[in-house]
Amino acid sequence: MGLVYLPLSILIAFLPSALAAAMGLASGLAIMAVIDAIASRNRLTPIRVALPDVVRLSVGRDAEIPLRIENGDFTVRRLRLGLAFPDEIFSPQQEFKTELPAAEKSSNIFWPLKALKQGQYFLKSCYLETPSKLGFWEMRRQAEATAEIRVYPDLFRERKKLSALFLNRGIGVHAQRQVGKGKEFEQLREYLPGDSMEDIHWKATARRGQPITKVYQLERTQQVYVVIDASRLSTRDSNPAAAGPFSFKQKEDDYFTTIMERFAAAALVTSLAADRQGDFFGLLIFDDKVRKYVRAKNGRAHFNVCRDVLYTMQAREVSPDYNELFTFIGTHIRRRALLIVLTNLDDPVLAENFSANLDVINRRHVVLVNMLKPAGADPLFSNPEVNSVDDVYRNLAGHILWRHLCETEKQLQRRGVGFYLLENENLCSDLVSQYLAIKRRQIL
Repeated sequence: MGLVYLPLSILIAFLPSALAAAMGLASGLAIMAVIDAIASRNRLTPIRVALPDVVRLSVGRDAEIPLRIENGDFTVRRLRLGLAFPDEIFSPQQEFKTELPAAEKSSNIFWPLKALKQGQYFLKSCYLETPSKLGFWEMRRQAEATAEIRVYPDLFRERKKLSALFLNRGIGVHAQRQVGKGKEFEQLREYLPGDSMEDIHWKATARRGQPITKVYQLERTQQVYVVIDASRLSTRDSNPAAAGPFSFKQKEDDYFTTIMERFAAAALVTSLAADRQGDFFGLLIFDDKVRKYVRAKNGRAHFNVCRDVLYTMQAREVSPDYNELFTFIGTHIRRRALLIVLTNLDDPVLAENFSANLDVINRRHVVLVNMLKPAGADPLFSNPEVNSVDDVYRNLAGHILWRHLCETEKQLQRRGVGFYLLENENLCSDLVSQYLAIKRRQIL
């Protein structure tokens, strides 16, 4: 346009007799452009873009998604691609420009990306652009390219804190010191000097006419269940003190982790620890009803089942129903088990409801209640940085919340239930420590 129409318009202004020739040249250029558009309308039709059926990512870790581009007739050389990623997937490249090889029918490219939030996401199409044959136009087309993106919790950072447990350096079931002689019956044998009187099997003694002693062994295959609260309070940010305005797509670290996601990561780490110790691990997720229940088992396949259940689970804006939860546990988990409950009891009404319904399970099972410590829940004069009246009222509110949590802890301890306020950074390691302490003391 600049090389033809602008000089011709100047020429016509100074030389009116050249109007016919100028109009002919201008019309010729327009006709060429129309012909180019018609001839190139199917230029992108032979291009096929294939994505993997399933792409597995971890939250916050850099990754790449491979794309295979098939150039059917070798006519397209320059190609510009675009993928419509969801807001929870960050990519430093909004588009990708590539040169297709002239002698190869297919080529591969790798698109960098990072998952910001766990869950299940789908890609349904991609967008293509290439110059027309004569270069007058940019031809665009929306092509079908489907892929399922599964974003799992990032366990690498948590496992680094527990590296002694997960490294194969002799630390495992046999390296854990057990307190006591064991409580699982193994066999009967004849009485030996020094055996305790409480270990004598009196019926067998009367039947054989000589003292018979019971022999116990350490129980190996215990059941461990993690019970996760997926109700409204679990939708909050797990680290509210460091939270800022939330918006996706601004930068790669502009996101927050919900309490539910932290609970999911802690459950998977506990599952790995239980499997390493030879125990069975189960999962139970609830809100106003029991949403998912995975019976306790062990093995790699069972871990994958638990992982697939957790990565798609999101908290809902409903209040938890503890009565429904404990009734379900009482009817479905018959064998004595360790129940690690991950919930939020900073609401006084919910804490009272939890304590009132706890008697259904606390006599049969070992129950440990854990929650993330709320921001500012500290004694009144523990924070030295008070510079305004607003700080005084804020600390006073934190003291009231801390006092309420202390009262909840005392109520649960009177029922034989442990209650722990955990820091966000140490959630996984503290849960594993609690589990190992219970196993070491043979409380189950």
